[in-house]
Amino acid sequence: MILKFFRRMSSVDISALRIKYKQKKDIFHESSIQVKDPLHLFRKWFDEACNTPEIIEPNAMCLATATKDAAPSARFVLLKDVSECGFTFFTNYDSRKAEELAENPKVALAFYWLPLRRSVRIEGTAERISRADSEAYFHQRPRASQIGALASPQSKPIPSRDFLDQKEQQIKSELGPDGVVPLPNWGGYLVRPAAVEFWQGQTDRLHDRIRFRRELRPGEAVDENLLHQGENGWLYERLAP
Repeated sequence: MILKFFRRMSSVDISALRIKYKQKKDIFHESSIQVKDPLHLFRKWFDEACNTPEIIEPNAMCLATATKDAAPSARFVLLKDVSECGFTFFTNYDSRKAEELAENPKVALAFYWLPLRRSVRIEGTAERISRADSEAYFHQRPRASQIGALASPQSKPIPSRDFLDQKEQQIKSELGPDGVVPLPNWGGYLVRPAAVEFWQGQTDRLHDRIRFRRELRPGEAVDENLLHQGENGWLYERLAP
């Protein structure tokens, strides 16, 4: 009944939408992972995404946060750095996402690179980076983006689009063409990963899923059958699709 309702709501038969993924010759085997560390593998996959012309924004990622009462929200942001410590993005510290991170620092990230039939999911904890690092990055941005960040009270209700345009013009007039844009209540977060899952789609829907995680669960042990010892303190396992 529900499916028929949604079909009536759209001229497209949503239930029939599907594309071809990888073939059997392209199975993602554990043996293909040269360094059993998810940050090393992520950089490899990310570089491939960056070198795939069909992928316009390889650093676009969905960021999911939740309130202290576990009410979730999600939006797309841009990855701006990846290091041995984790993944960094920037935002307004007065935004909804920042308010939720103040209450509950646990987050999830998701990348989806359709032309490669690949996705990466990350679960971890977010923490603010230093003000000095935030300010250094802020002033590397195009000046128009700096002014836009200063003009926008992100996630707060505003009366109209004209409000933003007028605020932008006011800042430009006050600063002049060469004035330094002051850092608003804005900066970066570092997501320290506790789990990273690599997904590669297969046309027969027997998709490949390999998950890295930090901790053993109660009663678990590395048996090199279901659970394997990786590098730099990581464990890894294959999940059923």
